[in-house]
Amino acid sequence: MAEFERRQAQPVGGDHHAGGALTFEGKVGVAGDLGAAVAAADVILLTMPGNGHRAAMDAVAPHIRPDQPVIVSSHSSFGALYLSRALALRGVSVPISVWGTTLLTARVQGPTSVRVNTVRQKIDVATLPAGAIEEGHALCTALFGDRFVRRDGLLAIALSNLNPQNHLGIALLNLTRMEKGETWGQGEHVTPAVGRVIEALDAERLAIADRFGLKVRTVREHFSLSFHVPMASVSEMNQQMHAEGRGGFGPAAFDSRYIFEDVPFGLVPTALLGRMSGHPALLHEAGIALLSAAAGRDLASENDILPSLELERQGMDALMALCRTGYAHPA
Repeated sequence: MAEFERRQAQPVGGDHHAGGALTFEGKVGVAGDLGAAVAAADVILLTMPGNGHRAAMDAVAPHIRPDQPVIVSSHSSFGALYLSRALALRGVSVPISVWGTTLLTARVQGPTSVRVNTVRQKIDVATLPAGAIEEGHALCTALFGDRFVRRDGLLAIALSNLNPQNHLGIALLNLTRMEKGETWGQGEHVTPAVGRVIEALDAERLAIADRFGLKVRTVREHFSLSFHVPMASVSEMNQQMHAEGRGGFGPAAFDSRYIFEDVPFGLVPTALLGRMSGHPALLHEAGIALLSAAAGRDLASENDILPSLELERQGMDALMALCRTGYAHPA
């Protein structure tokens, strides 16, 4: 199997096209050297699958200047802490804005084209350090419009990325469709049973957030605000999206980010927070185990960020403090 993890397609410059909910025609430049690209940038925007974040952060950290804010779209697995530590070792501190999800949902159509399914109305944002939230919110708004909702720190964002839990329910209960390469409507196949699983996963996440004293968006709020449908059950909202032609298509291969990104970099951190909070996320843990069995490998072990941070050894109070301040330059 050609594994999804860390695949790096060669960037293609020149004319690019986007269609669907957002249209674009124009030239896109490609830098031949990372240092030169960063040197010319006003803002560093990291937008790639979570299983590429550590490698990208390792590569870019030596080049970031104190006047270059960073945006992570979307944040996963406490990557902002990892980057904060790398920068602190250089004596550099920049505001890092982290999003709870992506600005768009889209599918690549070819090397230079993409179809945009949705432009999200609301995106949760926080900053590291937490005191930079006004600066970070203003920057994100200036770049991408008035759609950002301030959240109370990095930990709230860590518990606000709903894609992994939603993709677990969708992928696990439609796994043979993926493996057989079928073309299937994702919204259509969020049936009442699948919707109930997603809602049960959401209840685990909300309970963990409550143990940390945090207020985060529910999965029903997420679907309503992201996909412009009235609030209802998860299945009913997905069925409406499908009826309107906006339900999208599910993965047409087992080799999918729903498994090889979302399990190690989405479900594993939530399961960790569940154990730390004394409220184990049993369905998340079961999903990790089941999809690992289906993949024939230990997906949890493929997270290359969490082990280096050793968050579980710090305890809840230390983690909450670190998620507000980030790492300081060592004396």
